[in-house]
Amino acid sequence: MMKHKFLSVMIIGVVLFLATASVQAIQPAKPSVDASSWLLMDYETGQIILEQNADEQLPPASLTKMMTSYIIADQLHRGNIKSDDKVLISENAWAQNPKLKGSSLMFVEVNKYVTVEDLHRGIVIQSGNDASIAMAEHIAGSEEAFADLMNQYAKRLGMNSTFFMNSTGLPHEQHQTTARDLAKLARALIKDFPEDYSMYAEREFTYNGITQQNRNELLGDTTLGVDGIKTGHTEAAGYCLVSSAEKQGMRLISVVMGTDSMGARAGESRKLLNYGFRFYTNVEAFAAGKALKQAQVWKGEEEQVGVGLAQSAVLTVLKSEKDQLKANYKLNGKLIAPIKKGQVVGEVYFHMGDTVVKRMPMVALDAVEEAGFFGRMWDSMALWFED
Repeated sequence: MMKHKFLSVMIIGVVLFLATASVQAIQPAKPSVDASSWLLMDYETGQIILEQNADEQLPPASLTKMMTSYIIADQLHRGNIKSDDKVLISENAWAQNPKLKGSSLMFVEVNKYVTVEDLHRGIVIQSGNDASIAMAEHIAGSEEAFADLMNQYAKRLGMNSTFFMNSTGLPHEQHQTTARDLAKLARALIKDFPEDYSMYAEREFTYNGITQQNRNELLGDTTLGVDGIKTGHTEAAGYCLVSSAEKQGMRLISVVMGTDSMGARAGESRKLLNYGFRFYTNVEAFAAGKALKQAQVWKGEEEQVGVGLAQSAVLTVLKSEKDQLKANYKLNGKLIAPIKKGQVVGEVYFHMGDTVVKRMPMVALDAVEEAGFFGRMWDSMALWFED
């Protein structure tokens, strides 16, 4: 039996939901941040809330150790190394190596064995350059080979403006990254290895009878919920801090580079985190798998198919503007069977006023098989007349 289909012009940009405030939302003033480069990101959505000079390449100092730690965590989870592996400390990694004098150290001793777990903590909590070199040599054979590995990981994580020359962050003119890339790394560190990330919240670590405090000044701030991540300082880099904090179910990541003191990097980071928690929230606009509409299908066994999102749409928005969020959709064209479940058939775009804040692919929520000969022929004729 031939199916009846309505010949219609596809409507582009039908509003899926719309809630407009009767008065214009109040816009909070952006904070003034005294740093060379800075950024504030929402962890869940990856959206950038605020930024300044976020793509400027700068020396990262010990923020480099975030990547060193990420690789250690990845190698542990792959089973390539184990926490109780014993690492022989080379003269190159030795705390008394002249090139390490005056830098942050775990104080490992040459020709001694130290476990991977202790070295990992020495990197994260004590920011030990000696521990970083020891682990670089253990994983890759040499620090040079490990730096190459770091750059491969950076590329995989989309850190396109980053280049590493060593595992520590000791000065080198080619050793550079950006605030944006560091935020990407921080997000990956938390998401990919949550158990290892918990180490970043530890306040102190004792090795060889020497207790050292975590240099992250914000860990003691109970009002913010800071549980990481890493400090850095060299003369060229200034004082830097990547922070992450969770409050009322929302996690933020801040990156501050090139401040002039420890107090400044903590204060400017606190300023950004407070601003984000005070004025922003996450809104789930649509759930994954929920039909946004029934779209017409041509030449198929079914006349319609539900279309929606493969992943839930969560957006970071100003609390004062969340009721102004709108979503429109656009089909890529007429839907002609066969159609696979999950096939991209259009796009959903979310906007505040004239500004598009997020785009997501719209997919078919079910498969539609091709109709029989007469059904296809009927629809071919209908499409011919419609065109």
